[in-house]
Amino acid sequence: MNFEPLKNIKILDLTSVVVGPVATWRLGQYGADIIKVEHPTGDLMRGLGGMSPTGQHSGAYLHLNRGKKNICLDLKKEGGKDIIQKLVEWADVIVANMRPDALERLGLDSQTIRAKYPEKIYCLITGYGTDGPYSGLPTYDSVLQGASGMAGLALARDGKPSYVPMLICDHVVGEITAGAVMAALIQKQNTGIGSSLEIPMFETMASFVLQEHLAQQSFEPPVGPAGDLRLLSPHNQPVKTKDGFISFTINTDIQVKAFLKITDRAELIQDERFMTVASRAKYVSEWFEIRGAALENKSTDEWHNVFREADLPAMPCHTLDTLTNDPHLKAVELVSFENHPTEGKTAVIRSTIQVDGEYAGPRSSAVPCGWDTKEILHDLGFTENEMKRLINDNATFQFNKD
Repeated sequence: MNFEPLKNIKILDLTSVVVGPVATWRLGQYGADIIKVEHPTGDLMRGLGGMSPTGQHSGAYLHLNRGKKNICLDLKKEGGKDIIQKLVEWADVIVANMRPDALERLGLDSQTIRAKYPEKIYCLITGYGTDGPYSGLPTYDSVLQGASGMAGLALARDGKPSYVPMLICDHVVGEITAGAVMAALIQKQNTGIGSSLEIPMFETMASFVLQEHLAQQSFEPPVGPAGDLRLLSPHNQPVKTKDGFISFTINTDIQVKAFLKITDRAELIQDERFMTVASRAKYVSEWFEIRGAALENKSTDEWHNVFREADLPAMPCHTLDTLTNDPHLKAVELVSFENHPTEGKTAVIRSTIQVDGEYAGPRSSAVPCGWDTKEILHDLGFTENEMKRLINDNATFQFNKD
């Protein structure tokens, strides 16, 4: 089905790597018309995200850049500057995650663009904002996991800090950025006025950590230490079974009683330390030690069935090798395959949002750098001779599709 609430919204994508492409990819999922601008060397994620048949389309790049037209520009050349100004004029929304000083040098900062086009929505994703002492510093996801306290949560739980082994900050901030852009579009619809948005990654992720883990320090005076002690328990991990691991969570009194019965620990049901939510919070270390004890007398599948019969939330703990073979994901066809114009048969991860009982169909494949250059230039009003001159001057590049 076609779910396109952002149809006819034109987005100029000046982003690279992950956080910006996540945001514009999500907007594309809702029907926006996106033009992605890349330097002739290409988005770093084309290679950084892993190997591919041509070396130009890592799996991560493919999945995060679907539904985007692509133009290749050298913005240091006069011709490139002329084209980018035409693209700014074309766009309703400009999304960027370049450093603010670089954008200013190119005349692509919010102040410059909105002074000329006050109706535009300009969204800048930064590492550390533009006001505080960290303003302008370079960053990547792992650096932000450390700075925001995420890696330090593992220190509190496991005795050493560690990163979540995925680009979690980029994905979270990218999705928040898409939501902010859509809110700005609604405001513009109501007022006719554009907006200048800034999404600082450090503050955004720090607020996520603090919303959960400021905890007892949320009061003045504090009523206890910072940190959700349930989540910071070293026993808050997938539980070992005979042949793997199972993940489960039990929170209510009814769930706890059922859990103790099915794991042959019914004698603990009358233990005052574990009878209520309040008592388990008081004796959280003791409770999580019991909850996290190994269940090695049955296989993961056997335990999964036992938990389901008891109506307790539990699932096998998948690995990267088993996740795509999960029977539910296979039944709902989350992953399919298509023929990519340069990479051959490639995986497609469909939209996970269901509308009126259907999932939106996949948008077009992520494409090589400069794939749509001539089409875009033509739509912007450049003549054939002007296009030839811009390409010959290396201000832009058209991928050879033959």
